[in-house]
Amino acid sequence: MQPMTETDQVLKVDVAGRVWTPRARREEVLDELERSGMAAVKFAAFIGVKHPTLASWVRKRRRQRKAGEAAGQPAALRWVEAAVEAHGSGLRVELPGGARMEVADEGQAKLAAVLLRALAAAATPLCTGGAGC
Repeated sequence: MQPMTETDQVLKVDVAGRVWTPRARREEVLDELERSGMAAVKFAAFIGVKHPTLASWVRKRRRQRKAGEAAGQPAALRWVEAAVEAHGSGLRVELPGGARMEVADEGQAKLAAVLLRALAAAATPLCTGGAGC
């Protein structure tokens, strides 16, 4: 038996022999799936997870997001990388819920950045003094 390294982890297994994946790891996997653009079947095979398992994670995440939106909480904002062509007519930013803004010059880009930061701050839940603060 070899000693464990920093990258090794102990995996929990339930009574049926299924490997339990921590929520944080599931969220990382789902974020990577969204960024990859791969089909879920291929992505599941790529990361070594059964497709039905990955599909259940995706369904659960969608239900949680819909429940949050229904409760009046905005969908989580995330930054994405974009390539902009210099000869285009501007940049269109589409936000969850259908909101859209068009950025045509540097001044508008600065205002858009302020707006997006304010939206991201508003989407971050405030601490209410509970045990998780």
